[in-house]
Amino acid sequence: MAELIERTYAEALFEVAVEGNHLEKYKEEMAFVLDIFKSYPDFYRLYNTPQISKDEKKNIIEEAFKEKISIEMMNFLKILLDKRRTSHIEGIGKVFKKLANDYSNIIEGTVTTVVPLKGEEKTYLEKKLSSMTGKLIKLENIVDPSIKGGVLVKIGDKVIDGTIQRRLNAMQKDLAQILV
Repeated sequence: MAELIERTYAEALFEVAVEGNHLEKYKEEMAFVLDIFKSYPDFYRLYNTPQISKDEKKNIIEEAFKEKISIEMMNFLKILLDKRRTSHIEGIGKVFKKLANDYSNIIEGTVTTVVPLKGEEKTYLEKKLSSMTGKLIKLENIVDPSIKGGVLVKIGDKVIDGTIQRRLNAMQKDLAQILV
């Protein structure tokens, strides 16, 4: 049921975004709203609580997001309040982002490294992967010292593991078989 609710609202927002040619803008605004809710969990609880009237919550939302998001996104947040769907906003945001990315031929992924990638290194990797896949690749850099070195790229359900840790594990397994 929750998936159906999230998909329905995400598709409605997506249609409005495409019709108005504001897809990227709404995607950024939805990410901004979700970041605020994640950064300030008390504010999110306030948006969700039934103890405060809808009108009061609408006023709070207007004050908090005034001049930071579009009128359409503000109205979307209010519709979620009216329809008691505020607890689904994170799921709606995920589905909306996927719809927007699919429409724009974008695939998001992660690249895990020991040290942060420089801008040009990340750009080079994105371009290389884009040419391999035929889609526009956007990568988020995750720093993880446990991989020892190399890179671990995850795009959708595909994994490119060029880490030193994987090579060490493979070598350890090979050596264990030799000793037996």
